[in-house]
Amino acid sequence: METIEKIERLDKKRAEGHHKHREIQRTSITLKVLRGNRAAGERTKYDLFEVPVQRSTTVLDALLYAKQYQDHSIGIRYSCRMASCGSCGMKINGIPRLACYTKVSELEGGVITVEPLANFPHIRDLVTDFEQFFAHHKNMQPYIHNDEADMDTKQVNRMSEFMQSPDDVDKFLQFSYCIKCGLCYSACPTVATDTRFPGPQALAQAYRYFIDNRDNASKERLDKVDDRHGIFRCHFAGSCSTVCPKGVDPALGIQLLRGHLLGFSSNEKKKAELKDRSKQ
Repeated sequence: METIEKIERLDKKRAEGHHKHREIQRTSITLKVLRGNRAAGERTKYDLFEVPVQRSTTVLDALLYAKQYQDHSIGIRYSCRMASCGSCGMKINGIPRLACYTKVSELEGGVITVEPLANFPHIRDLVTDFEQFFAHHKNMQPYIHNDEADMDTKQVNRMSEFMQSPDDVDKFLQFSYCIKCGLCYSACPTVATDTRFPGPQALAQAYRYFIDNRDNASKERLDKVDDRHGIFRCHFAGSCSTVCPKGVDPALGIQLLRGHLLGFSSNEKKKAELKDRSKQ
């Protein structure tokens, strides 16, 4: 619950606009890194690293400096370094964030604590196991179902095209920005108590495809999330939306999907027009 309280304080600061101009200048920081190889049965401990920093230094930069010059064995996962791949998610001062997207000048205090994401099995140091997270995502069948369309990729010239209006696209566009970094999953208090709960990322993706008017598997999608471990386990802490680095609002997607399940919203959606390529 400590993480939730920190996220709530962060959300409150954002709402009040306190975060916009706050920048702390330093020449060095202390990184407090959780270490330990869980797979080998090791106990975890914290190691401290003094790292020189500049105004633009990110937490990932600081960790890579420590790894290059002080301890090569620090376990960390990263790739693009531009908040696109979602690989470097971790808890930074108790809040799930992307290390490449968090500047040290934004963080208060002389010591920056970095830990592996909560709600994921811990492998080693800052690396966690995403197998369960991706299984929930895959279970939502995150792709278009449409029996009337020709989706045979071996015959590209015959593949179907759909006509959608800007309003049709707006209904699901923000949920398409998800990079599957797992920050929302880590911040979710329901996932912490029920590992069979799909989590905010998977449920938001369920809504993304449910509301897409190219998809005609609406009933199947609603049935998939409507069980004892499903969408009604969510109690709207809202922490998932606060920590998303791409501005996606999973809590909104969950709420809208619930509306369709409870009948508050109409399940009738206008089908996207199928474009006949043979008439071109």
